Amino acid sequence: MNYAETIEYLYSLLPIYQRVGAPAYKPGLENIKKLCEVLGNPQNDFPSIHIAGTNGKGSTSHYLASILQSAGYKNVGLHTSPHLKDFRERIKINGKLISEEEVIEFVANNKNIIETLDCSFFELSVSMAFYFFAKYHCEIAVIETGLGGRLDSTNIITPILSVITNISFDHMATLGDTLEKIAFEKAGIIKPGVPVVIGETQTETKPIFINKAKECNSPIYFADAIYSAKPSNENNSILVVDILKNNKDHIKGLHSELPGLYQLKNIQTVLCATDRLKEAGYIINDESIRNGLANVVTQTGLLGRWQTLSISPLTIADTGHNEAGIKEIVQQLKTIPYKKLHFVFGVVKDKDPALVLDLLPKDAIYYFCKADIPRALDEDELMQIASGFGLKGTAYPNVKEALESARSNASENDMVFIGGSTFVVAEAI
Repeated sequence: MNYAETIEYLYSLLPIYQRVGAPAYKPGLENIKKLCEVLGNPQNDFPSIHIAGTNGKGSTSHYLASILQSAGYKNVGLHTSPHLKDFRERIKINGKLISEEEVIEFVANNKNIIETLDCSFFELSVSMAFYFFAKYHCEIAVIETGLGGRLDSTNIITPILSVITNISFDHMATLGDTLEKIAFEKAGIIKPGVPVVIGETQTETKPIFINKAKECNSPIYFADAIYSAKPSNENNSILVVDILKNNKDHIKGLHSELPGLYQLKNIQTVLCATDRLKEAGYIINDESIRNGLANVVTQTGLLGRWQTLSISPLTIADTGHNEAGIKEIVQQLKTIPYKKLHFVFGVVKDKDPALVLDLLPKDAIYYFCKADIPRALDEDELMQIASGFGLKGTAYPNVKEALESARSNASENDMVFIGGSTFVVAEAI
């Protein structure tokens, strides 16, 4: 099989959560343990940072990888999900995708165990990431969870640091219908004696994390109690922040290549995590932090975070999709001068759209669409539900037509925004 055939083989053989939702979710660690055992338990051959959370874990993962690359560490592994354009986005070393030939060879060499175990797409991709991080002798790898934490396939590692960015409502059918239940699942990545950084202090979840850390005898740090990131300048292409540490001036004029005011929380988390890495013996100076934040997209290839697709009309895409993520996007939109907002919008059908529809601006023109996955909500149904929230627009059968119509209708001083679903963004970019 060539690369395209190999990926299609995996899609057809293995259930993938991003495409079909809950039926693809396989909680538990038995399959991943068996897969990795066949591969020689590669997860034990490199030090790692384990990152969970509802929002921000992707940006936080990329920030940390970029900082480590800037600090001179060779072969910095990065595992994230889902991918937007190419499966290989899930497995990067020093910001570079593994080769198509390596994916082909891995699948060909392990077809028997893949088919025998009846594993999920995510289990397969995690084991592949571990295999290549071990093969290339990664000095450190940043491992992002897929869903939850306690039963997530990535949770067979013993990291040198655990990070939990925040907790909000998402995947409630799987993780639980309260913040406390969701936090319990995320807290499952906390390991005995391993320091844990919590990005955001929340009344409902703080006791959950403190109790788990005590149980594991793990030092715990709440990043927002130590660091405060204040914006000094912000536009659609860059974010400049001043950093306070313990309420005192610490670093001024940090540039982030990821714009968006919602990155402030992630930067606080990253700085607290970097302190823990220093304590573990990693040599990271302020210049490495500056360079890592300023070049995070360039050095890691991150896509879909407040990404400018064109200037005239201003067209921006962002993968924020749950209640907390959409709140941040709406706040960000308020900072941008435009005459009219054209909103290309689609969602998946296994989440309650009411949670986000009620947050969206009423004065925008909506282009309701359906991403090309079985899990996507029908565009006409979405438009009908949205009308109950005072949102007006037109339905389109796919993202391409919706985006083309939005750009055609938008004047030079208007703005086109694309979001609601990771998969809508993926098709747009």
